[in-house]
Amino acid sequence: MSAPVPDPAPIVTRFAPSPTGFLHIGGARTALFNWLYARGRGGKFLLRIEDTDRARSTPEATAAILDGLTWLGLDWDGEATSQAAGADRHAEVARAMLAAGTAYKCFSPPDEIEAFREAARAEGRSTLFHSPWRDADPATHPDAPFAIRLKAPRLGDTVIDDAVQGRVRFSNDQLDDMVLLRADGTPTYMLAVVVDDHDMGVTHIIRGDDHLNNAARQSLVYQAMGWDFPVFAHIPLIHGPDGKKLSKRHGALGIEEYRRMGYPPAALRNYLARLGWSHGDAEVFTDTEALAWFDLPGINRAPARLDFKKLDHISGRHIAMAPDAAVLQDIDSYLAATGAPALTEAQRDGLSRALPSLRDRAKNITEVLEKAHFVLTDRPIEPDEKSKAALEDVSRGILAELTPRLQNANWRREDLEAAAKAVADTHGVGLGKVAQPLRAALAGRTVTPSVFDMMLVIGREETLARIADATG
Repeated sequence: MSAPVPDPAPIVTRFAPSPTGFLHIGGARTALFNWLYARGRGGKFLLRIEDTDRARSTPEATAAILDGLTWLGLDWDGEATSQAAGADRHAEVARAMLAAGTAYKCFSPPDEIEAFREAARAEGRSTLFHSPWRDADPATHPDAPFAIRLKAPRLGDTVIDDAVQGRVRFSNDQLDDMVLLRADGTPTYMLAVVVDDHDMGVTHIIRGDDHLNNAARQSLVYQAMGWDFPVFAHIPLIHGPDGKKLSKRHGALGIEEYRRMGYPPAALRNYLARLGWSHGDAEVFTDTEALAWFDLPGINRAPARLDFKKLDHISGRHIAMAPDAAVLQDIDSYLAATGAPALTEAQRDGLSRALPSLRDRAKNITEVLEKAHFVLTDRPIEPDEKSKAALEDVSRGILAELTPRLQNANWRREDLEAAAKAVADTHGVGLGKVAQPLRAALAGRTVTPSVFDMMLVIGREETLARIADATG
């Protein structure tokens, strides 16, 4: 009888932002990739706030990150942890490496190191600092503050087998003896990241390829401690439409800006997933499909380019296929994000009835609400400048002729269309000549659903009252 096959270790991923500003669109995509990979395999997705830079970290930035992830629909397991809270544990690991001989005490003061680097830059030499204390006899150690440095290998290569970038080699003569613990006893970010990832049981580190060089140095800590290596997957950064690194000149950088522009979170998840990853020719897909399909080999090595036209297309498709309740929830979220008043019960009821006619060709929630103006406003309707032009004397006369036909019509689309067409035929004009002033009377806007859809939504009494206001 054969022994039972043990269950594979559970997948654990993490997102570890620094709370020094808003949740960047690139960070949101990194979080999404980690979330998809873990959730699609029944694993855990953890959140760690890397707040060791106390001078730049703020509670407001942390709150913005948590709020952005929540709005985007990315839930994490357990509580978000603080990297700064683990300082004692990080220092403990540094001292363990010191005791094991994989790290050493360095008494070189910061000003001496900086002077060396300035001279090296001036002379065109390497600025890689080789501490004179690496192999010093402990008997020669002064009674002075010291940093703890990793004793990095000097010969050969450090190799990272990256799930996206492939095998990457780093010459060890280009890797410095990085500081693990500063002279004031505080751990460095490079040490803290490794200790936290190990202690949290992270199996897959999925992050931007600007961290690829860090992976080489961090792998030496894993090696020194005898810890299992995680799977590294370094994903290309997002570039602007011009192929250059994403910056303010390209437009929205923070996830909150996309929320205020009216993009539904489901659409943004879809778009961000496609921004650097693909599954065949699939362009628009659900979360269920993304969770089933997402895998690391599908991530491209080339940088992805931000494309607002593609985002608009995907967003429009999601608005068209989302359940009414989801669209209403997105509307509530958009109004809250933009500081607009919440919907009244009457407005919510009108929107619910109007939604089928509002989805058509709307690229975002802003456009849905623009088209919904006719159910969100009250009489008397105040037309905008373009609509006023459609309500000149002849057009108001046409609406006056239409009124008795509407009073006697069955309130069905085909009968409403027939009534409007009959008036148009009487004047020898196209249906548009009737629809234009009717649209102005019903909505006071030029961007609306079909006039017949609006009439069916607001009903006979309200339709006739709005026409009366416009013709009176």
